[in-house]
Amino acid sequence: MNTDGPAYGLWTLVLVNSAVFIVFAFSFAPPRTRRDWRALGGFSAFIVALFAEMYGFPLTIYLLSGWLGSRDSSARLFTHDSGHLWWTALGAQGNPHLHPIHIFSTLSILGGLLLIGAAWSVLFEAQRAHAVATTGPYAHVRHPQYVGFIMVLFGFLLQWPTILTLAMFPVLVGMYRRLAHREEQAASEEFGDAYIRYARRTPAFLPRLWLKTRHA
Repeated sequence: MNTDGPAYGLWTLVLVNSAVFIVFAFSFAPPRTRRDWRALGGFSAFIVALFAEMYGFPLTIYLLSGWLGSRDSSARLFTHDSGHLWWTALGAQGNPHLHPIHIFSTLSILGGLLLIGAAWSVLFEAQRAHAVATTGPYAHVRHPQYVGFIMVLFGFLLQWPTILTLAMFPVLVGMYRRLAHREEQAASEEFGDAYIRYARRTPAFLPRLWLKTRHA
């Protein structure tokens, strides 16, 4: 794709990219309850809103075009490169895909996807054995899959921020926190002391090493 020219109205790309991530989410976190379906629906809405502006219609750039144009009257706002709003707002030059913000966002997305996959395999084996998942990513945090989803959403938000996704991100984070709390209640009822002991020694979302560093 020529990133220096217009890159919108590509609705096929919107559908394909949205489908890939939604199917991925459905495959590694299949919904079983109404709460699960709401969480998947919120994630799906975020992904569709993201790619609709990335390849369909740049609503956020259109709404901010006056402000962005006042900062740089020579900027070509409706090119694909300008859609990287952090890069555009900072007046950066060169390829936005090589900017540290874009690189960090890509690492966050890939890291989140890998974490979701790794957690799923451990959880699947634990469910087959009807036991508490305590190995792999679950040895460090109690909800690695939700951490992975938040990493993916944060990475996309950092890479291609839009008004809609900025508004949706904290709502989704809150939804995952509530869902995790309810799952812990169910696990405590099902596994009793085994899960309670696990929960006492394992943080919910942030690895203990990070917590120790922050405390120090």
